Amino acid sequence: MPAKTLTVQQRKSIFHALVEVQDSHTFTIADSKKEVATRFHITKEQVDLIEREGLAKDWPPLG
Repeated sequence: MPAKTLTVQQRKSIFHALVEVQDSHTFTIADSKKEVATRFHITKEQVDLIEREGLAKDWPPLG
C-alpha cells in the first residue's frame, strides 16, 4: 500500500485518536496502532512516525 501524504492537521488528528485508543486500555499498544491505521486507512509505519512526531512536538492531548 503506498503511503498517503498527510497534512499536519491530519497527523494531529491521527495522533489524538491514537492517544485516546491507548488511554481506553481496550487494546494493547500494538493493537491500538493497528486499529488507528485501519480507521484512517494508513500503514502501521505511518502510525509509528506520527506517534514519534506527536510525542516530540508535544501535540494535544499531551500538551
